[in-house]
Amino acid sequence: MSNHGQDILKAGITGGIGSGKTTVCRVFETLGIPVYYADSRARQLMVSDPRLVAGVKELFGEASYLEDGALNRPFIAGQVFNDEEKLRQLNQLVHPAVAEDANRWHHAQENVPYTLKEAALLFESGSYRQLDKVITVFAPEELRIQRVTERDRVSAEEVRARMARQMPEEEKLKRADYIVYNDGKHSLVRQVWDIHQELVGMSG
Repeated sequence: MSNHGQDILKAGITGGIGSGKTTVCRVFETLGIPVYYADSRARQLMVSDPRLVAGVKELFGEASYLEDGALNRPFIAGQVFNDEEKLRQLNQLVHPAVAEDANRWHHAQENVPYTLKEAALLFESGSYRQLDKVITVFAPEELRIQRVTERDRVSAEEVRARMARQMPEEEKLKRADYIVYNDGKHSLVRQVWDIHQELVGMSG
């Protein structure tokens, strides 16, 4: 199949903090599917995209970057932590830059049945609208809290506070075309394989 970016199906994958999105993406990658990791790309763009850098400096001042050009994360986190409006403004700068970058990346792919965009805020940012299908990774709350406290060395309270700032799970599940249950009871590989087969069928 002559398969260039414009003909390739676009799928997205999301899930709450600690749901195991990255693990599921790794399974897709073993099947040869390219994955765009929106959150880590956003961090790169915030230091490499001149327009975005200028926008961040305009919003938070020069202190938002360190002398070596790195992003002053603790400073920015402190600025947006309890300021919904500042966070909204930051997202308004970052999300369009990431969407543009993801689009360029997608169009550069060749000879794959579909691409996968992994993003925590797929629905919140509105970027799901540019996708053909969306997969939500689901795990029970207690399991998610356990995973994140171990991974990030933070308290369960901190994890719950982060969860409270994300879209409720029920909403993500309702909007999903596919759900992957990452609860230790269902085979991840089996579920990913079934979704993969269906997406490949669609892209044929």
